[in-house]
Amino acid sequence: MYTITKEFHFSASHQLKGLPPEHQCARLHGHNYIVVIELRAAELDANGFVRDYLDLAPLKRYIDDELDHRHLNDVLGDDGVTAERMARHFYDWCRARWPEVSAVRVSETPKTWAEYRP
Repeated sequence: MYTITKEFHFSASHQLKGLPPEHQCARLHGHNYIVVIELRAAELDANGFVRDYLDLAPLKRYIDDELDHRHLNDVLGDDGVTAERMARHFYDWCRARWPEVSAVRVSETPKTWAEYRP
């Protein structure tokens, strides 16, 4: 099995509204997000690729146009702003375009990652 990954970055704010008011994530705050898309294939295409990295440009455009420097609650809804839910959101968005997508990871900080892998 061949596996490739590509990393994307963006900055945005969010607020986890279901938490107690004293929880730091209940306050409006922001992150420098990292999104890593993973694609897998048993065989390579005629060019020797799992998928040409240039094919992933629509994800960069989506991130830049819809998410970068935005308030994610306004874009994804109040229940879609945890790293775990964002990983699933990105997985679904990517899988609809590229069948080789096998997982998506989202990082909010250098020490934390959430992954969605069906």
